[in-house]
Amino acid sequence: MTYIAPTRDMQFVINELADLATINSYPMYQDATAELVSSILDEANKLASEVLAPINYSGDTQGNMLKAGVVTTATGFKEAYAQFVENGWNGLHSNPDFGGQGLPAIVSIAVSEMWHAANMSFGLCPMLTQGAIEAIEHHGSDALKATYLSKLVEGTWTGTMNLTEPQAGSDLSAVRAKAVPNGDHYLISGQKIFITWGEHDMAENIIHLTLARTPDAPEGVKGISLFVVPKFLINADGSLGERNDAYCTSIEHKLGIHASPTAVMVFGDKTGAVGYLVGEENRGLEYMFTMMNHARLSVGLEGVAIAERAYQQALRYAKERIQGREAGVKGSDRVAIIKHPDIRRMLMSMKAQIEAMRAVAYVTAAYMDTAHGGTDSEQQKTASAFVDLLTPIVKGWCTESAIEITSTGVQIHGGMGFIEETGAAQHFRDARITTIYEGTTGIQASDLVGRKIARENGVTVKALMTEMQTVANDLAQATGDDCAAIHKAFTASLQALQEATDWILANFAQNPKQPLAVSVTYLRLFGIVAGGWQMARAALIAQAQLQRGQDPSFYEAKLITARFYAEHILSQTGGLAYSVVNGAVSALALRDEQF
Repeated sequence: MTYIAPTRDMQFVINELADLATINSYPMYQDATAELVSSILDEANKLASEVLAPINYSGDTQGNMLKAGVVTTATGFKEAYAQFVENGWNGLHSNPDFGGQGLPAIVSIAVSEMWHAANMSFGLCPMLTQGAIEAIEHHGSDALKATYLSKLVEGTWTGTMNLTEPQAGSDLSAVRAKAVPNGDHYLISGQKIFITWGEHDMAENIIHLTLARTPDAPEGVKGISLFVVPKFLINADGSLGERNDAYCTSIEHKLGIHASPTAVMVFGDKTGAVGYLVGEENRGLEYMFTMMNHARLSVGLEGVAIAERAYQQALRYAKERIQGREAGVKGSDRVAIIKHPDIRRMLMSMKAQIEAMRAVAYVTAAYMDTAHGGTDSEQQKTASAFVDLLTPIVKGWCTESAIEITSTGVQIHGGMGFIEETGAAQHFRDARITTIYEGTTGIQASDLVGRKIARENGVTVKALMTEMQTVANDLAQATGDDCAAIHKAFTASLQALQEATDWILANFAQNPKQPLAVSVTYLRLFGIVAGGWQMARAALIAQAQLQRGQDPSFYEAKLITARFYAEHILSQTGGLAYSVVNGAVSALALRDEQF
């Protein structure tokens, strides 16, 4: 089946939860009116549903071909990318100084969701290019910016991240790639693995952002530098020159995202790969985190996207598949399985979690826009702190939830879901990488409890919980059974998050192993509560709109879905908080040989 972007819900989140009107009031985003954003979403939906979605399944079955260091992508991908670039989609959020459109993140994140939902393998390519753009723009010299940014923003050239190596994994302190000074450049040598879109035929050049060590670099992460290593060298007039000594030697055979080539890259196997230093020596990891933080939010969004795709397919199947009779209806004919209570429960679970995930991700993007474009310095500071806090939650919680949601999609299909031809299994397989990309869930959770909470003694998390409490207070004043049920569950979940956070703060300094042992549980707890916060806000807005007689079908569904989230998802937080506060000892108690 194809994919149709949920533009009605996207617009609700953008306009009513993320408050596009306020973002539009910032001088740098004054062109981002509601009308323009609506038009952009409609046009992006056409490309996603008519061009990218139709080659998703075929790309999965066909994959890529590597021959003599050249990767040929699946049928239709090269043409789809040409259309993508021609229509200007690559530069949506980029700086107008380099040919971008300068639209706020709240717009680009919605469009990016469409690319990933329609075709996650395809969507990874422009996502990584955007990260390369961010790194060069923030940390590169004027010469690097002049040489590379306009082509990257345009999409004529694509970008990659070359971080990990066979012996290093996620431990970048173990990176061994070398960078030897040679005139105005460096000669890079070494091997990098797991390089997404590291080699392909969709763009005329590929710009590798690569971590390596200079000869006198100190050990560990303090000795890592960042380099721009182009596939083709650039002539003085901006044209492409000779082939650089950076080659793909193999592509991985993977569980999912088969149409996205994951390359093993070898640098400097012949004469040495020409690379150009970004910023200063030994600050590469700092610079790379500009790419990483962008990518982490984007990968969290992949979780939203692939979950949405799985939900759409499961919903369609549930409406079409005739099986069994309706419970409690004597003499019932055989009915579509959507009539069965447990199928409805599973669909509601998918729908409610996706809407909560989308809301948290988009609101985080709105905080980014305020931090970047706001006119009040204190507001900008607070927004920036909220982005830092919420990024590991978006990345970790949305991707972990996506695995659960896509698995539920397979379950709704029953035995047919286990058969590749239906496509439900592809979404499950594709989702699995998202919890590993750009730092595993464990890394995100360690970052959350260590750097984002304990290091600053909970200042930002307490400020965010104050925002959440304001919503709980508003719910207490609302009328109706739905809001009452949401208020009860949300208030209890806030108490659970407070209890768990207090325990983290009380224990991290003297014994960090214990909080780290339950950090993933804490991240899940925080994600669920953050989702409940946004669903509670959505319920209040929906009730107000219903009282005005606005779009009753949509707002009734929004209110009921928020109640389902409260009663089925928020209800898990008490148990999660118990595990955080009490579970560390048993997690660490066994000796190695007892496992």
